[in-house]
Amino acid sequence: MKLKVLVDNNTFIDQYYFGEPAWCCYIEESEKKILLDTGYSDIFLKNAELMGINLGDISTLVISHGHNDHTWGMPYLFDLHDMSKVDLVAAPGCFDPKRFESLEIGSPFSKDELSQKANLIETDIPYDITDNLVFLGTIPDIFDFEKRLVIGEKQVNGKWIEDTNMEDSALALKTDKGLVIITACSHSGICNITEYAKEVCDDKRIRGVIGGFHLFDVDERLEKTTDYLAAQNPEFMYPAHCVSLAAKIYMSKKLPVGEVGVNFELNID
Repeated sequence: MKLKVLVDNNTFIDQYYFGEPAWCCYIEESEKKILLDTGYSDIFLKNAELMGINLGDISTLVISHGHNDHTWGMPYLFDLHDMSKVDLVAAPGCFDPKRFESLEIGSPFSKDELSQKANLIETDIPYDITDNLVFLGTIPDIFDFEKRLVIGEKQVNGKWIEDTNMEDSALALKTDKGLVIITACSHSGICNITEYAKEVCDDKRIRGVIGGFHLFDVDERLEKTTDYLAAQNPEFMYPAHCVSLAAKIYMSKKLPVGEVGVNFELNID
């Protein structure tokens, strides 16, 4: 597998790409080309072009959850490329309207609109994208310390209710040395995601994790998250997007934390 970060909050010195507080990565696995999320704007397309990546060749678009910093790039993608034969994979509820106070923070397209633009695969159970890459579907709540946070509201059957981002999901890559977790924002909890991936893939070994963990404060949740991840004895740990500097520094005391930014590349044999 090859993974290339197209959008992240961070950019590297002397590498001239665009950054924004959002997430998008491009994956090549088993001859399939996959896009995880689309960021907040059109910069994922600009960065992909600068990197020599043609996003018109993707076979699968995975949307981790419905927030705008992961979905608002979709109109630019659909305007530029024909996605009608592309599998669009997401968990149920991903494309429900969302708001935070007066701000719209959900997908620019509804489920019905997307079903006309791509081959929409909405699944709450694990879905095999390739023989080795699995979309995890709906993540169960496993650990008490990873209580889901309410972020605004979502509209369901015409009513606005508290939004705990139950649709938030991730990918798991099976390798000879254990699982690689590829996440985006981890509203479901990175430990919940990791533990569920172990069950789904029937492999207790965690080789590494990359993506957003949604950790900002040095608190009990961060401490227990770090302890859990350290107990997995991972080869690498790449917190990105929605992880504060303070959280990264704390995690680095017990984990092999590496820096992530736009144009970061992860190659897994």
